[in-house]
Amino acid sequence: MNSFDAFKDPALCRALLDRLRAEATEPFRFMEVCGTHTVSIFQSGLRSLLPATITHVTGPGCPVCVTHESEVACFLELAGRDDVVIATFGDLMRVPGPKGKSLKTAQADGARIEVVYSPIDALAVAAANPGRTVVFLGVGFETTAPAVAATIRLAREQQLTNFRVLCFHKLVPPALEALLADPDINIDAFILPGHVSAIIGAVPYAFLADRYEMPAVITGFEPLDILAALLEIVAMRQSGQPAVVNAYTRVVADDGNPVARAVMDEVFMPVDALWRGLGLLPGSGLAIRPEFAAFDALGLPGVALRETPPLAGCRCGDVLKGKMAPNECPLFDKACTPATPVGPCMVSTEGGCAAFHKYKLDL
Repeated sequence: MNSFDAFKDPALCRALLDRLRAEATEPFRFMEVCGTHTVSIFQSGLRSLLPATITHVTGPGCPVCVTHESEVACFLELAGRDDVVIATFGDLMRVPGPKGKSLKTAQADGARIEVVYSPIDALAVAAANPGRTVVFLGVGFETTAPAVAATIRLAREQQLTNFRVLCFHKLVPPALEALLADPDINIDAFILPGHVSAIIGAVPYAFLADRYEMPAVITGFEPLDILAALLEIVAMRQSGQPAVVNAYTRVVADDGNPVARAVMDEVFMPVDALWRGLGLLPGSGLAIRPEFAAFDALGLPGVALRETPPLAGCRCGDVLKGKMAPNECPLFDKACTPATPVGPCMVSTEGGCAAFHKYKLDL
């Protein structure tokens, strides 16, 4: 028995579910803001066991899914250069871009693309290719940004002159604020991302309760974590006292990880950023600071973020905002499948469409 098994105990899960069914008498919709929560809720079977009064909505927590169409087009443009080697995590390889192209098809056409398992691996790719510029594709939230920042700092220490990062990292709190500012999004509570919160802590979410009176709970990814978080939300709704609760204290400190935040702040600065479905959000992205400009791929000649039209028929933006369940999309499991993805939510293992397809609990 490992330490995680205790958070899956069937008897305890049944007891919490019984409490939830007894206490969740008023209907409410909760959104999980993390792709790992999405998968966990499906994989554990919790989604089909929740009381009928509780509606689960997937949110903008999949890093690949929120990467904007224009950013994918920028990846493909760079991949088409003879003097560039792309280094990327594998989950970006099949994300469709303009004209249905992806990094995978670009690789088949001859582009030099190396799949790496950490940003630091990209430094080894750069060292092995001194005659080319190696560009690491920096996507994802506060969870991955510190490791990318540390890699840039290491590249400077190693005086690598052929390593750059195309930085499209995004910040979660501004996206939550954008969701709450949309009058068409009917959400009553948030399950907040455990991984992101391990870096930023609980404090940056305070505005959810203070300005929007929105209950929110930071929690882990095991069934007991999620059930306990839902009971916490029910208690807040019944008391009329919304708050941001850190229920994942075994991992998340209220002030996050100061070391990770320090390296992130040293290398990156907040900028406006494009999100799939949400558009341009003020202060929601990270750019490389001028002091590290030698490692910024956006400084390469001819490289720029250009407006790219949405993928035809793709409704991933509505899925990410909780306005549409994946299986309500006309393309779901017809034109759009994991083998023939029209949008990123069907590609990524953390995408809502991929989860609906795999577990088929509501079809």
